[in-house]
Amino acid sequence: MKTELVIDGKKVPMNDFIRKIFTNTVGAMVECLHGIDENWTEISLKIEKDGEEEKS
Repeated sequence: MKTELVIDGKKVPMNDFIRKIFTNTVGAMVECLHGIDENWTEISLKIEKDGEEEKS
């Protein structure tokens, strides 16, 4: 499997261990969704923060 993580336009390097964890975790979550075939071929995930960040 090919997995790529890009944050703010910058590709984030991942070693094989992290790549497998990331791929298997996201893949397992998606496969649990109703109507998703376990034989999917590609997942695209985009996450954007809201304009207002929480203050701690």
